[in-house]
Amino acid sequence: MGSTIKGLWSNHRLSTIGAVVVLVAAVAVAGYLIAKRPGDKSCPAPCTIDTNAGPPPAVGMTDWPMYGLNPQRTRDLDAPSVKPPFAIRWRFKGGHLLEYSPVLVGGSLYGINNNGLAFSVKTRTGKARWKHQVATLNASAPTYRDNTIFLSTLDPGQVVALAAYDGHQIWKHPLPGRSESSPLVVGNKVIVGCECNTVFALNRQTGKTIWERHVNGAVKAAPAYSDGIVYVGDYSGEMSALHVNDGSIKWQTGSQGTGFGRTGQFYATAAVAFGRVYAGNTDGRMYSFDQDNGDLAWSHSTGGYVYAGAVVAQTADTPPTVYFGSYDGTFYALDARTGNERWSQHDLGSISGAASLIGDTVYVADLRTTSTYGFEATNGHKVLQYPDGAYNPVISDGKQLYLTGYKTLYALAPAQGQATDGIIAKPSKPKKAGGSKKSSKEKGG
Repeated sequence: MGSTIKGLWSNHRLSTIGAVVVLVAAVAVAGYLIAKRPGDKSCPAPCTIDTNAGPPPAVGMTDWPMYGLNPQRTRDLDAPSVKPPFAIRWRFKGGHLLEYSPVLVGGSLYGINNNGLAFSVKTRTGKARWKHQVATLNASAPTYRDNTIFLSTLDPGQVVALAAYDGHQIWKHPLPGRSESSPLVVGNKVIVGCECNTVFALNRQTGKTIWERHVNGAVKAAPAYSDGIVYVGDYSGEMSALHVNDGSIKWQTGSQGTGFGRTGQFYATAAVAFGRVYAGNTDGRMYSFDQDNGDLAWSHSTGGYVYAGAVVAQTADTPPTVYFGSYDGTFYALDARTGNERWSQHDLGSISGAASLIGDTVYVADLRTTSTYGFEATNGHKVLQYPDGAYNPVISDGKQLYLTGYKTLYALAPAQGQATDGIIAKPSKPKKAGGSKKSSKEKGG
């Protein structure tokens, strides 16, 4: 037998080597095809959404009491009169980086800068009501409920409740890890994520733990909520749906990942609308999951990380649409049902922060130019560019915009006059009734 094998090797050496090479190559190709980046998922027929599912539309004059406007985090305010051109009414210096927009209730803005200084600002004048140092590092937005401001901070890792009228501390709950998860308030619960791989529900009045749910990765996103269920992604690449009453798991589902066994990470806050859960991932995709069971409806790849939370909305002039930016420097508008592209705006800088849809204009900021842009929701036509902004740029009360720059807050009011990139340097003053004033000569001076 040995001599036979030796003979085969001697007589057919080249063909044997060739066969081995072909076999190895075939195994390598098969392994690559298995391990490479998965392709995007297309929405299977009949591919329907429920346009009646989701939050009731916020219309006209309203508060903006939490990150994303509502518990579903859809970031959409129907205020068509709030549109460019704008005049700047006032500026407020935040002292340090303002990574997140403030929230707005009853004539007051409530915010916190990256160095952990919380503040309240009058919307009429831009003057501070109060300032209170609560941490040394922060990367999340406050939440307002019943005259109380709730904050989660990175250093120290904690959740803090402050009195809205003067900023004094009501309670503080230390966490076993850092948190940049903007709080969600549902009933008597304050719900936050932690980098300790845990979601916490705390008593709104006392800060004591009601329940906690361990997940498989750090939770950096803000939890979203709809119909008794909390939705939050984590850094293991999983999206979890948790029952709000006790934190038990309804479903968990994964991301497709980048291939070769590497999962993506959910940094972006989910938005819940139309019977779907929409969330961006560091694998460069926007995902649409079935809200009821977590099944993947579709995924859409971009050329970079998707850190940004999405706007999910339908207007009188647009179909249900998902608006978001990517680190590839593109801002996308996708059909919320199918994931197909409606329009996109290219050649921006990396986009890390969430957009907002106010009326018929969607606003977003980029990191390269630290500018804020406004695009028409119907076709992506640019109607505003302001040379400040980097992360989460715009909220509104239905009267005017509040723009978050790199270190400065601005109040922008709709106005008339000669505009450059949607901003009026010298707005026209309305004419007074009864004719013009007489000159000094006419007065006999």
